[in-house]
Amino acid sequence: MKYYSGSMAELEAKVAHQLSRKRFEHCLRVRDYAQKLAIQNKIDSEQAAVAGLVHDYAKERSNAEFLAVISAKHLDPDLVNWGNPVWHGIVGAEIIKDELDITDSLILQAVRDHTTGAGANMSKLSQVIFMADYLESDRDFPGVQAARTITDEDLGQGVRFQVVHTLAYLAKNERPIYPKSLTTYNYWVTQ
Repeated sequence: MKYYSGSMAELEAKVAHQLSRKRFEHCLRVRDYAQKLAIQNKIDSEQAAVAGLVHDYAKERSNAEFLAVISAKHLDPDLVNWGNPVWHGIVGAEIIKDELDITDSLILQAVRDHTTGAGANMSKLSQVIFMADYLESDRDFPGVQAARTITDEDLGQGVRFQVVHTLAYLAKNERPIYPKSLTTYNYWVTQ
């Protein structure tokens, strides 16, 4: 494979070893949905498959492990004030690079962006992983079919849909909103 030193089966085995069965099966569905969106949007489907498969690789790590990586890698000190929903993407990309030796900058950025999005700098691959995670075949929430239809017609409009609905959900439930998510919202709501 171009983006991983071994085969897809070997990468699957490494990811499966780190995750619960339920989380691993989610990663397989995200990989498959990412490939579909990549083909529709004329980007590298193998790159999308790898990013989709590994996007939650660090999801089930301990807080202590994330905090150690934030310190060791000299990441943004504000990260310590957030939790797994932010860490497993941003800090998880560092863990993926170190443990799986995946060095493709677009894959690592897509993993970083998959929970918070990114403003104007969101690559097509980041958009694909962001949406594949939101829309994979097991997702069932009010509006998911509309989101799938919108995304099939226009990837950017899918990103916009997700950002608007996710921030509305967080605000309605009085949850803190990571600053990068606000930047993402402010950019995509005008697109």
